Amino acid sequence: MKKVDCVIRNAKLEEVKEALGNFGVKGMTVTNVIGCGLQKGKTEVYRGNTYKVNLLPKVKIEVVIPDNLLDGVIDIIIKNARTGEIGDGKIFVYDVLNSVRIRTGESGESAI
Repeated sequence: MKKVDCVIRNAKLEEVKEALGNFGVKGMTVTNVIGCGLQKGKTEVYRGNTYKVNLLPKVKIEVVIPDNLLDGVIDIIIKNARTGEIGDGKIFVYDVLNSVRIRTGESGESAI
């Protein structure tokens, strides 16, 4: 099993979520996060004062999937989250040793 974390633009959440669901991803965790990467933030003017905003709002999506879905999930995220501009986000992939469904006690891939 693999865990895929992606940090994307807020505006792309619905597209990515719907595409993953159509692909067969059964569950996901979505968290509002703030962070910075190559974008390095932006400068904003509020009431005549200039402020540097270093941490920008993003959305983090976490899914745990069987190994055989990994390439498809990555392709879907890239296709649906890409704008071609700095700040589109990142994808991280981790190995998952086990998962357990608390309600039934199922473990392994059947628990995801």
